[in-house]
Amino acid sequence: MVQDADFEELVADGAAAPVQGWAFDWLGGRATEERPPWGYARLVAARMAAVDAALDIDTGGGEVLAEVPDPPRLLAATEAWPPNVPVARTNLRPLGASVVAVTPDAPLPFRDASFELVVSRHPVRTDWPEVARVLRPGGTFLSQQIGPGTVRELSEAILGPLPPPAQRHPEAAVDTARAAGLTVVDLREATLRTVFHDIGAVVWFLRKVVWTVPGFTVAAHRPALARLHERIRAEGPFVAHARRFLIEAVR
Repeated sequence: MVQDADFEELVADGAAAPVQGWAFDWLGGRATEERPPWGYARLVAARMAAVDAALDIDTGGGEVLAEVPDPPRLLAATEAWPPNVPVARTNLRPLGASVVAVTPDAPLPFRDASFELVVSRHPVRTDWPEVARVLRPGGTFLSQQIGPGTVRELSEAILGPLPPPAQRHPEAAVDTARAAGLTVVDLREATLRTVFHDIGAVVWFLRKVVWTVPGFTVAAHRPALARLHERIRAEGPFVAHARRFLIEAVR
């Protein structure tokens, strides 16, 4: 059983497991995170059913978009991490969606006013002027975003004390959206309990969610991992808190 494995076994397990796509099934029984109360996938599905053309930015492996039961006639997705692109194409083929590999920070490869709906779950960075450009007049942008200091407790367990978070504040997102010519019609925030039951789950999570500990490797962070492993063994599961916000804006 996982809880009976030693440090080296657990770390090797978390270091060897694949991290392609944006599903977290591998963590089953080893880590949990509360879900935001608004039900992002449900909101996306409802809006997709009411439009003719939609875009999903930073689709990951297409896992959320693949759940849409009634996709629009024109459906596109972008992804910037190369290993995710073939995963997304496989997952989204049944929907008839086109998946476009893009370069981070490059303009969106679509014409002006191409989409009635643009969605994005946990984007690396929201290019608000580009979102506004590809939206049709009256079109909607709906996004679930990572809030400031998310799972900060885990970051500090590996890196030590950190300064207050300077990015990903929802108020800044609202200001930037408005500066791009969009009207923000909804903003909701949530703090979600995130629990890690073993150090292997921590290693896998840090390999996948790379901004938690930038530049993370097992070799470079082994002493901190060993300390956290002993803490989990002595005190029980390690608890952190993820922060999310939902923002909806209209052109």
